[in-house]
Amino acid sequence: MLKEFKNFIMSGNVIDFAVAVIMAGAVGLVVNGFVNDIVMPVVGHFAGGVDFATLKMVLTEASGVEGAEGYVAENAIRWGSWVNTLVNLIIVGFVMFILVKAYNKSKAPVEEEVAGPSQEDLLAEIRDLLAKK
Repeated sequence: MLKEFKNFIMSGNVIDFAVAVIMAGAVGLVVNGFVNDIVMPVVGHFAGGVDFATLKMVLTEASGVEGAEGYVAENAIRWGSWVNTLVNLIIVGFVMFILVKAYNKSKAPVEEEVAGPSQEDLLAEIRDLLAKK
């Protein structure tokens, strides 16, 4: 059983999948950094200097002193953070589209085997040739 598990783990598909997951995590960090540090400040600048990450609709204000007994934390819908996440999704989707398109373009086209005449057609042709003699 241990040998079968080792063979399974060391198969090419599992290793490829593990590398893909690690790379996806790294790409995710890069894209998050790109969205949060480059795209959203530009969008905020053209939207009148708004920082989308801080935009929220407060449902219940915080009351009391943080850490003290009876403290109630703020309850808010953080819709600005959600906008950042949507922009992140669009950028990731676009990057994945470009990568898949480039990968598909780089693959060599598969040549289809041209189907010749069937065995019955060949036998019928031979029969017809023999009949003419």
